[in-house]
Amino acid sequence: MANRLATALSPYLRAHAGNPVDWREWGQDAFEEASARDVPVFVSIGYSTCHWCHVMARESFSDPVVAGILNDNFVSIKVDREEYPGVDASYMAQAAAFTGQLGWPLSLFTTAGGVAFHAGTYFPPVPISGYPSFRQVLEAVLDAWTNRRAEVVRNAAAIGSAIAAAPQPSGGTLPDEAAIDAAVDRLAAAEDLQYGGFGAAPKFPVAPVLGFLLESDSGRDLGARTLERMAASPLRDPVEGGFFRYATKRDWSDPHYERMLYDNALLLDAYVSAWGDDDSREWAHTAASGIADFLLGVMQLPSGGFASAQDSESVIDGAKSEGGYYARNAEGRAELEPPALDEKVLTGWNGLAIAALARAAVVFDRDDWLESARWAADYLLENHRGANGRLVRASVSERLSSARATLEDYGMLASGLLALAAATGEPAYAIAARSLIDDSLTAGDAAGTVFAEPGGGDPVLAAAGITLVGDPSEGAYPSGLSASAEAAWRLYLLTGEGRYLRAAAAVLGSVAELALANPVSFGTSLTLLHRLARTPVQLVVVSPDSAGRTTGLPSSIRKRRTDVTALVSEQQARELAASGFELFDARTPRNGARAAYLCENFTCRMPTVV
Repeated sequence: MANRLATALSPYLRAHAGNPVDWREWGQDAFEEASARDVPVFVSIGYSTCHWCHVMARESFSDPVVAGILNDNFVSIKVDREEYPGVDASYMAQAAAFTGQLGWPLSLFTTAGGVAFHAGTYFPPVPISGYPSFRQVLEAVLDAWTNRRAEVVRNAAAIGSAIAAAPQPSGGTLPDEAAIDAAVDRLAAAEDLQYGGFGAAPKFPVAPVLGFLLESDSGRDLGARTLERMAASPLRDPVEGGFFRYATKRDWSDPHYERMLYDNALLLDAYVSAWGDDDSREWAHTAASGIADFLLGVMQLPSGGFASAQDSESVIDGAKSEGGYYARNAEGRAELEPPALDEKVLTGWNGLAIAALARAAVVFDRDDWLESARWAADYLLENHRGANGRLVRASVSERLSSARATLEDYGMLASGLLALAAATGEPAYAIAARSLIDDSLTAGDAAGTVFAEPGGGDPVLAAAGITLVGDPSEGAYPSGLSASAEAAWRLYLLTGEGRYLRAAAAVLGSVAELALANPVSFGTSLTLLHRLARTPVQLVVVSPDSAGRTTGLPSSIRKRRTDVTALVSEQQARELAASGFELFDARTPRNGARAAYLCENFTCRMPTVV
């Protein structure tokens, strides 16, 4: 049997290379083989820090008997959901037709045309509490494939038609502040008054929602209260500073110990905002500093890019241990090999980290954080962008994935580059961000949407007719639509070009009703809706060219709520204005001293010396 995963880019796939299952990577050739053999396809989707993915791998995919059934009767495909988020989204939508318990590992059985006819998540090795074993599932699927093929094909056709006909977000008006305050009220009604957070177990950090609450006058106290309780809870690692993915108990205890780049980037933004509002909140300063130290000390790779995640398991005394490493103090950890990193550098998630570190560097006056963000951005711009300007989704050790970049990659990286441009004053980052959004808008026009991936989405999904177009779902981090809308909105604040504002408003109008009704799941969209409902505030701080770079800001300015804060030299301001970024036009120092320009929707007060 060929060891097809041994050279895969994804660490998650390589971890399955030793399985007796004859795995294939995602690609059209696997479905063509299934057609030639007249067998169904088994698609297993997961990611490297997924606990139950590890469990199913040990229990079932390492079992020679199970592997024999799969090898003889199926073509088996292993997919890293982080490398192929569009594939995961499409199959998650299809799986919803078969089970209400969605999650990972996601286990699907499809026709050679790529459309699911049965799906589930984790299947145990033996029947448990009414749940069939994986072998029983395989036998039932084979029975249906052999004896009820017409029904199988009919069901798959119905699922495929439903995916293809899924309505795209469109139209809609932007809500007023009263409607947005009503969304805050819904969140407040869901607050766990005893332990903090929202709802019961399991508890997730829901960082985008916390960012929304901190920006809302009526929700600010709720957001800060939630962040304070999380900072004091077992969800936060007090030694290395990062936050774990979620807690299985209502009181934030018994966490699943994987640490995700996106959670920590977004939480860094939230804690920086909380401290910026009130610098007596020492808990916010401590939490933000700890997250930044975790990003720089653990997650940043020698290339400059950030790893996507750190595993929950480590090896202690020759055995796998879930969380054993994190149960020890710093001295105890020094004796152990730390949990492995998933060293995939994901374009979009790195954009989130770049943005958070750049903004945190300005508020905390930390040049080392800014240099870390710059290092990551330079790696991405040099390695994740082709000659045609199109992005790639991922790399490992500078080896590029064949997976196409998704809309979230364009939107998140653009936002990260704009935050970095504002913090460093360097026009090249702002110009690169504008190019990414312009390309996405052009592709959107061709696709009949506001934004779309330049070059199109995954070709295998497209050939099967099961691409989800304009998926608005956010979950734990922004969707491609909301990330692109945020970047477009920020471009408007820097350029004054109304087309960017119109694009952002069109996206948000299409998801507003859904976001207001389900606020926990649409934090980024709600944040943008709140910003669009009020007059934007811009702050430009211009230093004399002879003064050298100064990151820090006086407390009186740092605490001022703005939609964009940009620190530039006089020369950088001229270059930005000449490149079409109108906010910087005629922004100069005053009498040889650094000057601050406070503006509301491009109408600026007289500058003050700072």
